[in-house]
Amino acid sequence: MSKIEEGNAHIRAAEKSLKTTLLKWRPDYEVAADEYNQAATCFRIAKSLKQCKEALIKAADCYKENRSWFHAAKSLEQVVLITRDLGDLSEIPKLAHSSCTWYQQHGSPESGANVLDKAGKMIENSNPAEALPLFQRAAEIVMGEDSPRQAAEYLSRVAKILVKLKNYDEAANAIRREISCHQRIEHTPSVGRLAVVLVLVQLARGDQVAAEKAFREWGNYCDAPEIQTLEMLLQAYDNEDANAARAALNSPFIKHMDVEYAKLARGLPLPQQEYAVPPAGVRANAAPPYVSPNLDKPSASRETVEAEVNHDTASIEKGLASTNLSSEPSNEPQRTPETPPEEKKQEEEEDEYEGGLC
Repeated sequence: MSKIEEGNAHIRAAEKSLKTTLLKWRPDYEVAADEYNQAATCFRIAKSLKQCKEALIKAADCYKENRSWFHAAKSLEQVVLITRDLGDLSEIPKLAHSSCTWYQQHGSPESGANVLDKAGKMIENSNPAEALPLFQRAAEIVMGEDSPRQAAEYLSRVAKILVKLKNYDEAANAIRREISCHQRIEHTPSVGRLAVVLVLVQLARGDQVAAEKAFREWGNYCDAPEIQTLEMLLQAYDNEDANAARAALNSPFIKHMDVEYAKLARGLPLPQQEYAVPPAGVRANAAPPYVSPNLDKPSASRETVEAEVNHDTASIEKGLASTNLSSEPSNEPQRTPETPPEEKKQEEEEDEYEGGLC
């Protein structure tokens, strides 16, 4: 008998156990679940993954009806692996959440968090948005169980996914929580590394004040080269010096950080000088020329003004012409002005009087 036929035989036995009769009022879920499990094993050996998946789901339902939460969760955990092998990743988050819930119902929350972690790693590259809730729930579970080391690992994945999705506000919160977990276990190097990451995330948010605050709060956990680089970076942003900021971001320890954070540093917007007065260079025809509104509204006063202006212009031109004529030299001899007759007669009388006296 082949494994496929053997698996089908177990399926028929499980279905028979679920039937009720006059003397059997309640289905035998425990026997049916065991039969479905054996059928799934036969299908897995025969590499009939689709039939194996269906048998495991039915086994999980039977365990659930029998209130065997641990075995139900274990069956769904195996379904997650089979679904991954089938290449259908869309069902993995739902199956993982159900398995985790049944593990918690049984009283094994860490096993549930482990299922969420496995499922998140399966879909992290292809669908990070769906993997994010899995890691977030896993972190919450282990934090409730007072496991800061495991929580820091899950929060690290949460922060990296948020940075990849460019959700920098939530990423900053996740990094702070991760720092607190490392502080609880007194792992100083990790705190210093995360301080650098937090500064980069705050700069990516465009909040330079928050970046400086993060450096003042967590910078004492950094090594000397890291402190020097962060001081240079923050000073460059304060002075709006793009070249100095670029040099700080090209430091070796930033380049050798995790892939997501190294990419964040490469894509960080550099500071730019803001001018109070715009630089020289005027764009031609940037705005239409000014046209007085009075040009389209002729009036009597305008005509009067134009007439006065024309009259004054003509007078000025006439005066200039007469001035030019008087200033030209003349070839005619100059005439001595004639003395009036009365003055001439008076002069003659004065001459005679002077002659008589002599």
